[in-house]
Amino acid sequence: MAEQGRRGLGRGLSALLGEVETPVGVREAIDAAVAGEGGATFAPIELLRRNPEQPRKVFDETDLGELEESIRAKGIIQPILVRPAPGAPGEYQIVAGERRWRAAQRVGLHQVPILVRELDDIEVLEIAIIENVQRADLNPIEEAAGYKVLMDRFGRTQEGVAKVVGKSRSHVANALRLLGLPDEVREHLSAGRLSAGHARAVAATQDPVALARTIIEKDLSVRQAEALARGSDEARPASPAVRPKARGKDADTRALEQDLEDTLGMTVEIDDKNGKGELRIRYATLEQLDDLCRRLTGG
Repeated sequence: MAEQGRRGLGRGLSALLGEVETPVGVREAIDAAVAGEGGATFAPIELLRRNPEQPRKVFDETDLGELEESIRAKGIIQPILVRPAPGAPGEYQIVAGERRWRAAQRVGLHQVPILVRELDDIEVLEIAIIENVQRADLNPIEEAAGYKVLMDRFGRTQEGVAKVVGKSRSHVANALRLLGLPDEVREHLSAGRLSAGHARAVAATQDPVALARTIIEKDLSVRQAEALARGSDEARPASPAVRPKARGKDADTRALEQDLEDTLGMTVEIDDKNGKGELRIRYATLEQLDDLCRRLTGG
């Protein structure tokens, strides 16, 4: 599959399913915050403080290293969005751009470009969640925890959270369910050893920890994990001789299948031939079918 075809397919499906585009009202609010009165200025890096409510807790060392090299070569191109730090006159709290701030510290910069805006607590949290979710920077547990804060502290409903972050209500509901998993399973999710799709399969069993360990040890796909949760022989990894079709798919196609499975909670298969082909989505319940139809029709 050509790179352009893959990207176009991914964007088209994501837009159709309502999983990527930020709602217009929220996007305008963020743009207004960035483009408000006063442009970028420079501030001593030691005056910037991270936001303790930042939903993102894990920062990939490889990504930070790459950003560090970019800043070393070209500087910080995009200013860090900040607000006056609550209870600390003369200092700033980071709203968006903590990764840039961390990398700049590694480089040894003394000053960084900032955009100062007056934002309340809920605006800060919403912008932080939106920025990270849209860039897929949050692991499933961080994402779910961010949604829970919006609901518990600021009285958002699941529907309200979904509108703010540009996701479907069912996506938010599925994410929140992950917080009820045992500690060990949540740790696997945070570390990337399990995907959200795996976790949804695990959550439906009597012993989520045991199934999670099996998935990791045998490197099972989401489909195999779901089958194992149902007690089906389909969960057994097939030998290479009976899986030539899956083996022949390029990495991008497999990754897109996995992304869609994680988002939908359903089994997805893409059969592509030179930019044309079929997309098959298998649902297990009428509720899943109803949710899929609502997304596809915008209802």
